[in-house]
Amino acid sequence: MAGEKKGFGGKAGRFMKETRSELKKVIWPNRKELVSFTSVVFVAVILAALLIFVFDLAFGRMLGLIIG
Repeated sequence: MAGEKKGFGGKAGRFMKETRSELKKVIWPNRKELVSFTSVVFVAVILAALLIFVFDLAFGRMLGLIIG
């Protein structure tokens, strides 16, 4: 591109300009959607943690029976 600055400063400036432009295109969630999505994530994390806990407990007991 003609007239474009080269080097780190020019690239960083262009990156920031393009980033601002892309952020203007984002459709941000409203408060109700945000609370809903956050709740889904919390529930998923809790379920995953419980599943990992159950498998860890089961494998630990099996290993204890095998070793001990």
